Amino acid sequence: MSAKLENVQDGLKQEKEKILCIRNLSVHFYTYAGVVEAVDRINLCIYKEETFGLIGETGCGKSVTASAIMRLIDPPGRIVDGEIIFKGENLLEKTDQEMRKIRGNKIAMIFQDPTTYLNPVYTIGDQIAEVIKEHQGQSSKHTIKALTIDALELVRMPDPERIINRYPHELSTGMRQRAMIAMMLSCRPELLIADEATTALDVTVQAQILHLLNELKKKLHLSILFITHNFGVVAAICDRVGVMYAGKIMELGSTIDMFDNPLHPYTRGLLGAVPKLDQHTQTELKSIPGTIPSVINPPPGCRFYPRCDQGSLKCKIDEPALKEVEEGHYVSCHLFN
Repeated sequence: MSAKLENVQDGLKQEKEKILCIRNLSVHFYTYAGVVEAVDRINLCIYKEETFGLIGETGCGKSVTASAIMRLIDPPGRIVDGEIIFKGENLLEKTDQEMRKIRGNKIAMIFQDPTTYLNPVYTIGDQIAEVIKEHQGQSSKHTIKALTIDALELVRMPDPERIINRYPHELSTGMRQRAMIAMMLSCRPELLIADEATTALDVTVQAQILHLLNELKKKLHLSILFITHNFGVVAAICDRVGVMYAGKIMELGSTIDMFDNPLHPYTRGLLGAVPKLDQHTQTELKSIPGTIPSVINPPPGCRFYPRCDQGSLKCKIDEPALKEVEEGHYVSCHLFN
């Protein structure tokens, strides 16, 4: 299935180069309670200069997938199977030293709360300069300062020559997020991973950051993996999307497919829970009954089965394969297998 997925998962993008392919990736966490199968045999590809969205509820494995790509899974976690092919090379075969050269230079990552990752005792300029020195090997103070200002100008930071002397607490949340984006893009990576990068922002600033990322994608020829739980964000920025649930990919296709023709009961449930502008104020929002199942030694069958209103005995016993049901549109559900 994974080879077929790589070849034909999106007919419209056949001519484009794949920058990242995840094949049968599994990440487990070994705890006293049992083995947590946080990511279980997932397959997906990201093409050059596209934004791929990974969406699902909290705890479904989205951030673990991102950490696996960066090779940042810490004990008790372990990547137990699969391949992560970046530009034709398996990242799981790289040494730690080789991965340090890839992180920042080739693949960069921005996070939900910039306050957590910006050092409060160093200025914004010093922190961006440190990244430039580490990854570009620059030593000239004049050159480093110029590159730092260029990075801030790239993300449309107002008055960058003043901002480089500011500390993180002196900036708004939106400006801190711009500073983090500037830091991550200062070395011009080819793949940017955005892990819930707009969740902590108010809706106005969120829209600005999404517009900025779209601009940067075109200007720098970036590929973006955007992790979110918000279908509104997917609609605004993503070309294709994969829907995750309990460590599995449930549905994968173009953003248009997801909104116009959602196939998996879980995808339909997520979309049904989103308020609509034309919806009557007295109309009650739909919800998905039940809770996400434990992924500690999960039983066979479809993991969404306990919450699905269309499930059958087959769903309880046999796990459905991720199958192409129309060009570039995949679903893991016995209704279509």
